[in-house]
Amino acid sequence: MDEADFKALLETLPVSWWEADGGLTVVDSGGGAFDDERTARRFLRTLCADRGGTRLPSGTGPYQTSFEGRTFDVNWPAQGMDPDRHGSRGVAVEVGGRAEGNPYASFADLTPAAAFVRDATGRYLWANHAYAHLYGTTRDAVIGRHLADVDEPDDVERFLALDRETLSCGTPVRHTLTYRRSDGSPGHAAGYRFPVRWGAARCVAGIYLDVTEHTRALDQRHRAEEDLCALRDHSGLPCARLSADGRVEEAGTAVAELLRVRLSDLIGRPAGTLLADTPERTGLHRIWNDLVAGRRRSARACAVLVDADDRQRRALIQLSAVCRGSGRVAGVWAVLTHLGLPHEPRPPLTAAQVRILALLAAGRSNAEIARALHLSRQTVDYHLSRLRDLLDAATRPALVARAYVLGILSPQAWPPRSATAAHPLSPV
Repeated sequence: MDEADFKALLETLPVSWWEADGGLTVVDSGGGAFDDERTARRFLRTLCADRGGTRLPSGTGPYQTSFEGRTFDVNWPAQGMDPDRHGSRGVAVEVGGRAEGNPYASFADLTPAAAFVRDATGRYLWANHAYAHLYGTTRDAVIGRHLADVDEPDDVERFLALDRETLSCGTPVRHTLTYRRSDGSPGHAAGYRFPVRWGAARCVAGIYLDVTEHTRALDQRHRAEEDLCALRDHSGLPCARLSADGRVEEAGTAVAELLRVRLSDLIGRPAGTLLADTPERTGLHRIWNDLVAGRRRSARACAVLVDADDRQRRALIQLSAVCRGSGRVAGVWAVLTHLGLPHEPRPPLTAAQVRILALLAAGRSNAEIARALHLSRQTVDYHLSRLRDLLDAATRPALVARAYVLGILSPQAWPPRSATAAHPLSPV
């Protein structure tokens, strides 16, 4: 069998052979142990590093070593008395079959979790594709390089300190860390470091999940929650979050002061117990049902609130549905935008009486009001007299003023109109 036939035979076997000159440069190699030349050369660099890193091992075999989870018997005799002058040649025979036959090797290479093995000095002995992807490169470009060739100087010192801690304690260590991504942005990872045996050396292995996007989303959520809490607690704007079944989940102190109750007593209370039994309540229930059913995202409504002293106060409320990612309505934020004066319970005004107040506020005379509503002058006079008693107002200007401060008429509409009617900016 000539040399060409011998090389052809070795191409089908789990063997790697090589020839090197005196300058540690591989001049020829082959065998079926590795699929590509770059991996074979990386194997040789690992051999050199395992033997001190200053010269090729020669005349000392056979010995056993590990590479990327595979075990090899290595024999590297010298070509002459001085390997630095004459070079050397060697052969490595895999023990236990090809790594591709081991399903765990493929699992480690292709798992989405980033994994690596480094020696005590910080040199990468192995890394999978996910780890290399964190740095925007390939695993072949990582394996064999030092940590300082991959990470920023500040990160290098920190990561080497973690490696030393892992080797000294001898047990797995779970932690989160930050690193610099290939685009310069900060990255976050969570996982474990643990000591392992790589051939004869004691090394550090790590497996991590990239949680950068998750961390960024949590930070944004925390900032939004802090802003919302500041708005709720310190803006003075009365607002409350209600659950889908209509209970108060959280509220600002302004709401508690408005209703004259302790904030702790307000949380968990059904919102219906805070509303007076007035015609506005029916319209509010209809809007609420549309919101929690997902038919509307926001609306404005009018309600009459009842405080702890049984005093009533008319209010305009902005309602906004809070939806989860699935589209399900988890709750509703209620913000009180306009408040009337608190007053003792009184009989609700009729639609005709509210319409009379609106025309009165527009400057209409009694005769003009009668013609607009198709009523007699006597009926209009009766309603005006009744309104003076209900609103405790002796004159026409006082009636108009009371109608506005009690929230009966909308302060945002002209011509004057009832506050219970649809707001011009509302989708009602």
